[in-house]
Amino acid sequence: MTRRAAEVPAWVKLDPLSETPFYRQLYEGMRAEILAGRLPARARLPSTRAVAAELGVSRTTVVAAFDQLLAEGYLEGRAGSGTYVAPSLPDDMLGVRGVARSKVRASGGRRALSRRGEVMAATPTSVARDRGVPRAFRPGVPATQEFPFGAWRRLVGRVWRRPSVGLLGYGEPAGYGPLRREISAHLGPARAVRCGPEQVIVVSGSQQALDLCARVLLDPGDAVWVEEPGYRGARAALLGAGATLVPVPVDAEGLDVGVGIGRDPDARLACVTPSHQYPLGVTMSLARRLELLRWAGRSSAWILEDDYDSEYRYSGRPLEALQGLDTEGRVIYVGTFSKVLFPSLRLGYLIVPPDLVDAFTAARELSDRQPPGMEQAVLAHFMAEGHFARHVRRTRSLYAERQALLVEEAAKHLSGLLDVPPAGAGMHLVGRLPAGKDDREASRRAAGRGVEAPAISLYGKPSDGRGGLMLGYAAVDEAGIRQGVRRLAQALE
Repeated sequence: MTRRAAEVPAWVKLDPLSETPFYRQLYEGMRAEILAGRLPARARLPSTRAVAAELGVSRTTVVAAFDQLLAEGYLEGRAGSGTYVAPSLPDDMLGVRGVARSKVRASGGRRALSRRGEVMAATPTSVARDRGVPRAFRPGVPATQEFPFGAWRRLVGRVWRRPSVGLLGYGEPAGYGPLRREISAHLGPARAVRCGPEQVIVVSGSQQALDLCARVLLDPGDAVWVEEPGYRGARAALLGAGATLVPVPVDAEGLDVGVGIGRDPDARLACVTPSHQYPLGVTMSLARRLELLRWAGRSSAWILEDDYDSEYRYSGRPLEALQGLDTEGRVIYVGTFSKVLFPSLRLGYLIVPPDLVDAFTAARELSDRQPPGMEQAVLAHFMAEGHFARHVRRTRSLYAERQALLVEEAAKHLSGLLDVPPAGAGMHLVGRLPAGKDDREASRRAAGRGVEAPAISLYGKPSDGRGGLMLGYAAVDEAGIRQGVRRLAQALE
């Protein structure tokens, strides 16, 4: 006897306000019901048309959810008969493997991870891995809606119409030659970085750059100066390489080199964000930069310069990179396209001293062989034809306007609650709370009002002990800034 199709289940509810797409909501709901047994094994499901009609969504949405469940083994299709819940579920097998692994651990079997693996697994890598459309005031996100999609689309078409054999095969581990030349040509006038194309190593974003530096330059146990507070991604990469972190406070002039020397004069590496310190936003003074370079020269130490958003400076000329002041080849420079173009591009670069080029190229090849060739080719054309420089100029003007509006709105609505001074560079501002206020609690209260404002203390303790919130403005339009400030005021009152 043919089994009657199940009714469209009443538990399927789609939330139109959620950032999760409808097909994903439907997939997750059905998967949960299958695993809970409320959709039993071998049960015949209603047709995709019936489900779509009942839920008021397109049939394409339902088909996408069903296809995902079919691909993962939760459902099975029978020609001419319909779609059924699978008799044997994939999570059953996962459960069996989990029990087996638990028994091995309980019985004194081999360690599942190396010591370094355990450190990496336990290391926090970010405050949060945010998803979906950025809300006010998520930091570190560019205005992707302002990206010149038309120009990029034309270049993608050009590259793919007749790609060379070289682009489709294994490429240079250090990166696509024309892109390395464009990066070198850009950094000279824009950042006073002194390098030739052969010193450019193309990587999959700044995080891979930090990881490569840690693995090439450090042995387990080596001491590394890190900014306090400072970028957690850098700390994660260093800890993953087995480094011993030496927190060095940041004040109005940037990293306090004297304190670093007092705490560990023989450190192997100093990891800094001198042009726009992350997260406090201060700029390292020239005196401190020169002092840091002198220390590195005396100690035969390395300096890792993370120049993550230096394209965005709103007053005066762009500051000269620390690398441009280096006369002894002690600075490794890290840059990224994530903050200027879009994060999912996953392209960044290292500028390494000439005597380190071979070592970093080998490490790059061992890491993941090479960067993606086609994306590099498109980006090389994008830069060569001037689209990159125009986009930077346009977004620099836009971000300056958005920062000014944020400061203005904060002065109106956050007086006495959060002090938000302007900054000469970057894509976020730091709002300082009154003395004694808990910034993590303030951040939690802001989140309750739909505002993303990470607490400064999540990145380490500020030298003055005063809590604060990071307020990213680059990806937030005028209406979003006004609404975000009002919501933040409600949260902090």
